[in-house]
Amino acid sequence: MDPVSDMIVSVKNAYLAQKEQVILPYSKLKFEVAKALERAGFVGKVQKSEDKITVDLIYVDNKPRMSEIKRVSKPGLRVYVKSKKIQLIKGGRGTYLISTPQGIMTSAEAKKKNLGGEVICLVW
Repeated sequence: MDPVSDMIVSVKNAYLAQKEQVILPYSKLKFEVAKALERAGFVGKVQKSEDKITVDLIYVDNKPRMSEIKRVSKPGLRVYVKSKKIQLIKGGRGTYLISTPQGIMTSAEAKKKNLGGEVICLVW
């Protein structure tokens, strides 16, 4: 399994277990994915300390802020999207995380900057 998939499963399981935060092993890619989730409002504060990433989880009325997160582009099957083909997810409540030449960003940020790239995951 690839590291990003491990991270996604860890965050999803922490939400299901009603944890306040999740601690993940550090890598630059995972940190950038976590920061993009923070900018999109699906997780709370993301902090880096030496070789760990601490992600605070958000709950609204005892329900997780993030109801689902799925890996789209996998090591065996890469999925790419052009900026003009980026669509709304769940009526605008969800977002893609896209790896662009300018870094990892949400689908709204990528569309605004007219950038496409590899679709990392889908979040709603």
